[in-house]
Amino acid sequence: MENKKTNSLQKIVVISVIIGTIFGGISGGVVSSLYFNQESKKMKNVETNTEIKTISITEEESAVISAVEKVSPAVVNIVASKDLPKIQQYYRNPFFDDEFFRNFFGDEYSIPNNPQGDQIEKKEIGNGTGFIVSTDGYIVTNKHVVSVEDAEYTVLMNNEEKFEAKIIARDTIGDMAIIKIEGENFPTVELGDSSNLKVGQKTIAIGNALGEFSNTVSTGVISGLSRSIIASGGSTGTEELVDVIQTDASINPGNSGGPLLDISGKVIGINTAIASNAQNIGFAIPINEVKNIIESVEKYGKIVRPWLGVRYVQLNEVMKKENNLDIDYGALIIRGKKISDLAIVPGSPADKAGLVENDIILEINGEKINDKNPLNRMIAKFNSNDEITLKVLSKGEEKEIKITLEERK
Repeated sequence: MENKKTNSLQKIVVISVIIGTIFGGISGGVVSSLYFNQESKKMKNVETNTEIKTISITEEESAVISAVEKVSPAVVNIVASKDLPKIQQYYRNPFFDDEFFRNFFGDEYSIPNNPQGDQIEKKEIGNGTGFIVSTDGYIVTNKHVVSVEDAEYTVLMNNEEKFEAKIIARDTIGDMAIIKIEGENFPTVELGDSSNLKVGQKTIAIGNALGEFSNTVSTGVISGLSRSIIASGGSTGTEELVDVIQTDASINPGNSGGPLLDISGKVIGINTAIASNAQNIGFAIPINEVKNIIESVEKYGKIVRPWLGVRYVQLNEVMKKENNLDIDYGALIIRGKKISDLAIVPGSPADKAGLVENDIILEINGEKINDKNPLNRMIAKFNSNDEITLKVLSKGEEKEIKITLEERK
């Protein structure tokens, strides 16, 4: 009896083990399947995310390529040349060995090979960039690119065509100029809007780098807005530029006058200056300022600028703290670094209205002057002979002054 019970118990144990093994295998398979499915999903997610990133990068590259292809035909090289005396060639006298003269003048020291007089030859004296804004050949560039009055200017197209250029207008305030070539159906750029730019926004610069690498492309971002700089170079001397765009897109000598683009290929500025003691710090004049001079040339045949006649610095929160001021906005009238940089230009509208150094212009026609609305941009909205009302803080007291703007001569 006991043997039967034992045998029955053994059978039950064996059956239980078999059943447990079967169910354990099934459960393990299910769990494994679920685990690997989850891992597979994770892997798919990782792959999907990677794919999205790849697509995003590709789209940005494609946008840059598209913008460059669209704009490059309208970007031109501007070459300045001038008649200059030809450098005289000297030769050594073969009839005697004059060690004394050679020590001072070298092996070529004797008499010129052109004793009849100086020869003149045309020499290249400068290079820059510009961009075509109308199908009949109007080109925007920097004033310092075309600053030499008696020079000849040649425009080299992207397709290697050459055109003689005529200077239409040089801006008296900003570093801008309009030149023209004769012809029709020229490729043109599309002008954007520089009033809503953001720091970090993608930028593309195109220009004649170093005067020899035409249509060089560099990319970067907007590094800062509403900068004020002192620019110098060429025959224009030192010039203060306010409200300019800062970018880290590489800008080199020769890029001056070229377009700064957004990612869609619209021009948002003119590349105009670089910080010589830094890397990849360049500056561009906002394109909305350029629109004003283009409209002026189309309407008057010249650049007509309303003029106030003050030198100023834009106040902000930093200047308020550093100088213990009561306000963080307005334009502080102040003289420049050189003795000739007067705060108020004699005979100007500001001088006639009684403005003086250290006055702070707070508002124009009820609109505050601040980083977003600097004085020069607000003045540019008006025409010469317009009467405006200034709110001025003078010696601690606010007062209103009416001024009639004049045309900048």
